[in-house]
Amino acid sequence: MTFTSIRFTANWPLWTPIFVLLALSLAITGCSSAPSSPQQSSTAGRSSTSLGLNPAVDPGTPLGGKPAPNFTLLDQNGQKVSLSQFRGKAVLLSFADSHCSTICPLTTTSLLQAVSLLGPAGKQVQILGIDANPKATRVSDVRAYSVAHNMMTSWHFLTGTLPQLEQVWKAYHVYVQAIKDNIDHEPAIYLITPDGREQSIFLTQMAYTATDQQAQVLADATAAVLPGHPHVKQSVSLRYIPGIKPTTATELPVAGGHAPGRTVRFGPGHAHLVVFFATWVDENTNLTAELLALNGYQREALAHGWPQVVAVDEASTETTPSALPTFLSSLHGSLGYPVVIDKYGALSDGYNVQGQPWIELVSSTGKILFSNDGWFPEPALTTAVRKAMS
Repeated sequence: MTFTSIRFTANWPLWTPIFVLLALSLAITGCSSAPSSPQQSSTAGRSSTSLGLNPAVDPGTPLGGKPAPNFTLLDQNGQKVSLSQFRGKAVLLSFADSHCSTICPLTTTSLLQAVSLLGPAGKQVQILGIDANPKATRVSDVRAYSVAHNMMTSWHFLTGTLPQLEQVWKAYHVYVQAIKDNIDHEPAIYLITPDGREQSIFLTQMAYTATDQQAQVLADATAAVLPGHPHVKQSVSLRYIPGIKPTTATELPVAGGHAPGRTVRFGPGHAHLVVFFATWVDENTNLTAELLALNGYQREALAHGWPQVVAVDEASTETTPSALPTFLSSLHGSLGYPVVIDKYGALSDGYNVQGQPWIELVSSTGKILFSNDGWFPEPALTTAVRKAMS
């Protein structure tokens, strides 16, 4: 499967500007402050101090206002789209892998939420995506991503020939590399002013709890370049939200499947085979078939006393609140294990989930015995669990 990662180490291209390195430094340094609820909204929580102490959110790096390089590519409908045609609007220009199941969905979620926070002024903002997968450059590739994430009318996701895309990547100093089946690129978001100038750059961090927070930062920055500086809804605190680690006791609400109660407990005393997913992974895999296949392992687990399955939906990246209920209703109660909701992504961050789907075997002491990026088919899954439990 393909994945997209943030590069924090060496091997930067010679043309990578210093502002990208500075953005990365700002995004990954700092210490955490006292945790706050993702539901909390406070002016104090949005202070520069809180943002500076939050390693999960990039505050943005100024670019100096030079003209943004123009380009013309094809969108998900096969129509020609140029950056210059959006003069008069603020543009949020992102670089996303059209087959990405890791950080790109966090980026697109933050972009959509940022525009929503602007209210009526969101009509003065255009979201553009540039395909950053050199092995998936067809219109059908960007269309499939747009459909899976319910974004067909929310943005233009642009692609073209590989030389055309490489020209845009280079013009915007975005590193892209294909290593076998893995796609590595910088998850950059450029804010371009209505007069076509580069205002700032943001780099999405691999933090499920921070999608709302990054959206708040993007919305505030975008409002600042729009005429009249329109009001932005203040939806969340920007204080760091620590993840819930496997050694910490917590409960998540059951959304479907077979469960003995309304919640599932995690932490010490509760061993699980935890399967993290979101409904949009159907773009790249057969989600229904894979979840049904876990029924086989669940029967083995019950027979041998192994950790039982619990599937965890990453609600912070779902396209709509109805996405999971609609999907579960299509299964007609055929899952023999519980499906729970990680509403704010705290469990996913605490368990160090790096993509969807992601599978972890967790012991009753809260030790992660193994992790797997992607589906773990039978009989390999049963074999791995048997070995880990012996």
